[in-house]
Amino acid sequence: MTTAAPVRLSQNALGDLPGVLERPAYDRSAVTPGIVHFGVGGFHRAHEAMYLDALMNKGEALDWGLVGVGLMPGDARMRDALKGQDCLYTLVVKHPDGRREARVIGCIVDYLFAPDDPQVVLDRLVDPSTRIVSLTVTEGGYHVNQVTGEFDASDPVIAADVAGDGMPRSMFGFVVEAAKRRRDNGTEPFTVMSCDNLPGNGDVAKKMITSFARLKDPELADWMTATIPFPNSMVDRITPVTAQADIDALATEFGVQDAWPVVCEPFTQWVLEDHFSLGRPPFEDVGVQLVDDVVPYELMKLRLLNASHQALTYLGYLAGYRYAHEVAQDPLFVSFLLGYMEQEGSPTLPPVPGVDLDAYRHQLIARFANPEVRDTLARLCAESSDRIPKWLVPVIQRNLETGGEIDRSALVVASWARYAEGSDEQGEPIEVVDRFKDKVMAAAAKQGEDKLAFVRDRDFFGGLADDERFATAYVAALDSLHAKGARATLEALSPA
Repeated sequence: MTTAAPVRLSQNALGDLPGVLERPAYDRSAVTPGIVHFGVGGFHRAHEAMYLDALMNKGEALDWGLVGVGLMPGDARMRDALKGQDCLYTLVVKHPDGRREARVIGCIVDYLFAPDDPQVVLDRLVDPSTRIVSLTVTEGGYHVNQVTGEFDASDPVIAADVAGDGMPRSMFGFVVEAAKRRRDNGTEPFTVMSCDNLPGNGDVAKKMITSFARLKDPELADWMTATIPFPNSMVDRITPVTAQADIDALATEFGVQDAWPVVCEPFTQWVLEDHFSLGRPPFEDVGVQLVDDVVPYELMKLRLLNASHQALTYLGYLAGYRYAHEVAQDPLFVSFLLGYMEQEGSPTLPPVPGVDLDAYRHQLIARFANPEVRDTLARLCAESSDRIPKWLVPVIQRNLETGGEIDRSALVVASWARYAEGSDEQGEPIEVVDRFKDKVMAAAAKQGEDKLAFVRDRDFFGGLADDERFATAYVAALDSLHAKGARATLEALSPA
């Protein structure tokens, strides 16, 4: 703990920071842009940016500096935070024993808030030095119709970008317009690298972005399909929302005043398909797994880690918990989570080269139980309509096809339906955060008269409501949640 007044983070102040704080070992003035990243949030800064900074600390990849781009009105806050401290920020790793490691990350060389000046963003994308465009735009940011798998162009911003001839406003508009200008001026195409939690995230990005392009210019869409690589990847690091307590602790313990630091768990993993048009940083030098086929790894992560987060979050919230570590330290919930992973999630996976699945499952429980991370259940409950259909519904569908177990998965869906009613078991209001909030809550409100109302939405669940085995398990779970509550429901499900 430091006793002096905290130093406000900036390039000029790096030399004044306390010695306990790691900082860039490289000359930041020598770093030049190579990657444009859409969606600079906590996860990106704890993951892709962290890996790049680690490479630069080894004297490598100095020509792969990051330029962040924000598109949403809320991104103005990130602009102000980063620009106010020369695009530096602090990454704090929280160990389960209470130990913390903090390091200043310096690989972001600029941050562009697109509404300020979209032309500057477009110029950066068209610049030949931009060789990778990376994305963390959230699962919903790809605008995939949950049932058809096709591009949904109904969003007003997307529709305006499709119809208009002015400056783009969406990620799709910027990427496609930049690709067009690079083609027209003879500049080689960049790689688009998705870092979002989606099965086949690169394939999804390719299909959605080229579908957008096809609405504007079919010939351009064909060119993009043929020339722009969209590598798949699996990304993993629990990164909770930064709290004011984290900002205060950083100032007290490490002596630095940072407007928006990032906190994360010690674990990190990145499995990346090695498919790039204009080269890439030597990610393998800092532990990234470069592979030919990402699918087994991403399915493992999505169906075990991500789906298990959903398995603990609604039930835990209804039972009165508010943090993930509280749930993951409760033996009843641990038994349920391991049962889901062992009996329902894992049987749907292909072989995962080099991974001991039993060790991975138990490692996940230990990660969830880290009391220092303090990941809120409210964060994990948010945007469920983008998560459950991608992470859990495929598990249910596969097990229905093969005769596998579905009772725990059906309970997770039922717990979402119960959560979406908008009040917990103590009668306290629940703030449902979801881009389809009205639709989801309206379906949940009908459950008194139609117990399958919530799962009849084919956009989210396909034909699950029509499957007798699923419907029976789901209704039994929902009835139990209403009659007995989450904890008693889990107790009845657990083996004696």
